[in-house]
Amino acid sequence: MFIAQELRKNNIAEYLLYMWQVEDTIRAFGCSLGRIRREYVDRFDYSDEQKEEEVDWFGNLIRMMNQEGCREQGHLQINKVTLQMLIELHQQLLESPKFPFYNTAYYKVLPFIVELRNRGANKEENEIETCFNSLYGVMMLRLQKKEITPNTEHAVKEISTFIGMLADYYKKDKKEGLKLE
Repeated sequence: MFIAQELRKNNIAEYLLYMWQVEDTIRAFGCSLGRIRREYVDRFDYSDEQKEEEVDWFGNLIRMMNQEGCREQGHLQINKVTLQMLIELHQQLLESPKFPFYNTAYYKVLPFIVELRNRGANKEENEIETCFNSLYGVMMLRLQKKEITPNTEHAVKEISTFIGMLADYYKKDKKEGLKLE
């Protein structure tokens, strides 16, 4: 919860990837709040009050996962909404003549997106979702200490830069508003 709050304020892309990881963490513990408390939250160097807040937060997420039918797979509605906001901002930035650097970055990563989409199961997936799925997939591979090919490393570096730019525009839009017209 504390990490999520900080990331949401500072970097929406990192926040979304973190929240996907939290969903998978919950699944890894069998959606059991007791196990999450004992085997996960208790490991953190938090005060008792902070641990209770963290456990409450996980409890709410588990309840939402149960209600939304994503105990086994998929994403919570709150995460889908965050992704949708980024997708909409992406479209607005592309359509605006005021953001040529964003357009350049997009066309630089587009071949990687197309290649990833062609390899993936869901060929109709939105381009921004493809980017996030690739970043998350490589993050999981790194956590598992699995090999990542140089081509994949290169693609992910480019995608990461592009998504970082989108996250920066998101933050700027929330703080002061982007003049897209």
